[in-house]
Amino acid sequence: MTVIARTPAIKRVPMDSLRKTALVAGILYLATFVSIPILALYAPALNDPNWVTGPGPDTPILIGGVLEVIVALAGIGTAVALYPVVKRQNGGVALGFVGTRVLEAAALFAGVVALLSLVTLRQSGAGADAVVTGQALVAQYGWSFLLGGSLMPAMNALLLGSLLYRSGLVPRILPILGLIGAPLLLASDFAVLFGLWDRVSLQSGIAAIPIAIWEFSLGVYLIVRGFKPSPITAGMNAAASARLDNQHGTA
Repeated sequence: MTVIARTPAIKRVPMDSLRKTALVAGILYLATFVSIPILALYAPALNDPNWVTGPGPDTPILIGGVLEVIVALAGIGTAVALYPVVKRQNGGVALGFVGTRVLEAAALFAGVVALLSLVTLRQSGAGADAVVTGQALVAQYGWSFLLGGSLMPAMNALLLGSLLYRSGLVPRILPILGLIGAPLLLASDFAVLFGLWDRVSLQSGIAAIPIAIWEFSLGVYLIVRGFKPSPITAGMNAAASARLDNQHGTA
């Protein structure tokens, strides 16, 4: 009689908490890029001063609003996910990063509310009397976006970039991109503020590229590789091991 030996089942190695944190943060960073088509979706309402009185679908504005809400919530999620790790480098700076992410989301929400109010005004059939109000809502969206979608990402890059550069949790070329891009974006924002060029312009687009590359690259790296070994990860792994030992000892 032939006895067939069974190969023992291979147990899947559980993903440690640091790897999960990096994976979640990376996915949320990439989720913020769903905002890419927003300018095209909003273009009719933002570029036509009489849009509030004209015909046509409102669906692109509604879709854009949903995408911006996703961006705002994903931005807060990145800060919440990374805070337990980066606070070990500098708690105050890490808390500042959470704060700027929340401010960014609040400004984005304010902009969405302005455009949704514009849609409501248009659907009400207010007529020519609503043109000035519509232009005011468009202006509110523009300033909200400047503060939330441009100024705050520059502040985020300065805060998180300094934490990641000093901690060595990711290759230093990544935070360097953010630390270089932040002053460029801040300079562009002030140029827009003082009327040197428009918020939607070639200069503004070029100034935003380094920050976009920084956030996209960080998201991809955290998903693919996770955090690099560092004193912070070693300390967190040691603390987790100690907790497990204590649990087994009291069991």
